[in-house]
Order: sequence, then C-alpha cells, then structure tokens
Amino acid sequence: MGLRTKTALVIAGTAALVATLIGLLVHQLTAEDQRKNAAHVIDAQLVEAVSEYASGVDNGALVNPPGLPDALRRTVTDRPVRATGLQGADGPAPVLWAATRSGRDIVAVRRSYAPQVRALADLDRVLVGSGAAVTALGCVLGVVAAAGAGRRISASARTAQRIADGDLTDRVEPRGKDEIARLGAAVNTMADALSARLEAERRVTADIAHELRTPVAGLVTAVGLLPPGRPTELVSSGVDTLRSVVENVLEVARLDVPGVEQADCEEVLPSTLAHRAAALAGGEAEVLVRDETVVTTDHRRVERILANLVTNARRHGAPPVTLEVAGSVVRVRDHGPGFPAELLTHGPQRFRTGARERGGGIGLGLTIVAGQARVLGARVTYENPAEGGALATVELAPEG
Repeated sequence: MGLRTKTALVIAGTAALVATLIGLLVHQLTAEDQRKNAAHVIDAQLVEAVSEYASGVDNGALVNPPGLPDALRRTVTDRPVRATGLQGADGPAPVLWAATRSGRDIVAVRRSYAPQVRALADLDRVLVGSGAAVTALGCVLGVVAAAGAGRRISASARTAQRIADGDLTDRVEPRGKDEIARLGAAVNTMADALSARLEAERRVTADIAHELRTPVAGLVTAVGLLPPGRPTELVSSGVDTLRSVVENVLEVARLDVPGVEQADCEEVLPSTLAHRAAALAGGEAEVLVRDETVVTTDHRRVERILANLVTNARRHGAPPVTLEVAGSVVRVRDHGPGFPAELLTHGPQRFRTGARERGGGIGLGLTIVAGQARVLGARVTYENPAEGGALATVELAPEG
C-alpha cells in the first residue's frame, strides 16, 4: 500500500470518526431534549387534571389505570410526587405517562410518544447522510492532498535515483517550506557534496596518473636498453603492468567527466567485434555466433568493453571462456567461482576487488566497462548462472 493510499485512508477514516462522534452526540442531546420537553408538557396536563379531579370535574383523567407502568406506580405510591415514565420506548407505539397520588387514588394522563420517535429517526437519517457526505468529501480531499504530496515525494525520489545512476547535475525543484521541501533540499545538498567529492577524486586520480606517465615512459625506454635475460623480462613485465594501470586510471578519469568522451558510431556486425575483442584479450576465448543483427555503435569502445570482460573472465574465472553473439546481444561466460555478491548488488567499484578477484587487480577493468557502456548507451549486466560460472551480458543498440 502506497503513501498516497495510506494518507487518503487516514484522512477519510478521521472524517468518518469525527462525523460518527458528532452524530452520536447530536442524537443523544436531541433525544434528551425531546424527553424533557414532552415530560414538561404532560406534567402540566397532569397538574390540570388533578386540579379538576379534586374539584369533581370529569376531564378524562385516568384514575388508577391498570396499564400504568409498575415503576411509575411504585414511585407515586411511595411518595407524594408527580412523576413521568416512558412505556414501550423500543416498540412501535411508545407512550409517555405522567402520574401522581390524589388521596387514595392515582391520577394519570398519557400521550403518544410516536411523533418524537419519528422525529428522532428522521434526524438520524439526516445525520447518517451528512456523515456519509463528510466522509466522502474527506476521502476526496485526502486523495487530492495525498496525490500532491505523493507527486512531490516521487519527484524527489526520481531525482535521487537519477543522481545515484550518475547524473550529478540533476536537482530537485524546491517548492514550499514543509518537510517534503526540506527533503528535496537535503537531496540537492547531498548531490552537491557527492559531485564535489567525486570531482575531487577524479582530479586527484587524473593528476596522479598524469604525473606517473612521464616516469613510466622513461622506465619503458630504459627497459628497452637493458640486456636480454630473466631480470630484464621481470622488469619489463612490471613496467608494462604499471603502464597499463596508468592508462586505465586516465581512461577512468576521462569517462568520469560528462561530455568529454563521445561515441563515433557506425554500422558493424557484433561477431566482428567479438572476434577482435577475443584477439585483443589474448585469443583464448571461443566466439559462438547463434544469430546476429547489424548494430550502430562505436566499434572501438565495444571492443574495449568485450576485451575487458574476457580479460576479467580469464584472470578471475576458469576456462572455457566464451563470447556468444545472439542478435544485438553479446554474452561473455566463464566457468569459475562467479561474480562476488557485492558486485552483483552494487555494480563495479573502482579500486575495490572482491573475493573473485583473488588474482589481484585494482578494480578498474569493470569500471571502464561501465563507463564505456554509459558513453555508448549500451547496457551491461552481471549474473551468476545456476549451473555455475559468471555471465556478463552486453546489450547493444540495433541498427535504426
């Protein structure tokens, strides 16, 4: 049940409760007022009847009536008072009695109480109708109020989600000064702080990488001057790794800045890209073409994505590693321990490796995959199939 529905139900329930309480109070007060007025009128008739009875005038007063209610009879018998009593209040023909003692006799008068009962019933019907109308109005107002609040909260939630997805320029439009407006302001503040932090991180990363490029280039040149041998091979391997890390860091820094990287799209077959990516990654991946369709994309970026996925599969998974082409979708599959749960939940995280990455690394390969896919407008998903291994799926945009 959503917040809008809950808010509408609360307002409608409150309106119904208030209408019910007011209706009960009006019913009770009206019933008491009717009873007092009717008792006052019949008591006056009783006084007149007793006076005429004492004077010997026959005015139709009831003397020792057998139908007098027992409680009223006992009241006037035990004490010399005038008293009234309602007989058959829940029946179809209620009667109001008034009685007193005159000498040894009991003099009484009575009158129908049906008009008062009908008037009270009519009032109850009006109260029920009014209560239903108030409840319906409260429900409508609740829906309107909840819809307005819900739209504002939903707008803030959508903006927060877009920020979480990487659009750090999006902001909540402030409206009003209530709690929802403060929530929107908090989202904007969070986005500003996050943007500043990521920008600082990007600048530091890029600066470090740029500072390292010159000494790394010098190392590469120096390695070329070393005499052949095992020590030279070890130094060369380490320098190549360092150069690759620096280039990857610079690529991530460029991908972090919106608009810097632009896709140069052309029509190409996914199988061609898969074969090139397998070759770039070392040629130890099998390419399976189920069926395919021409896609419009930047072949260099797609090859980079697929090559990184194949490299990741070879480094952290287990053979065989396959690239399967189906339409405009390319799947990279290995048969290792699968992706770590943190990656499946939160996606690739730079400078962070999971249990799967026991072979080392700084977590930039899949980060580059995510950045390049964002530039292309492609979609990359990760999963661990039930039969084991890891599966990365790249969905490219088909032609047209």
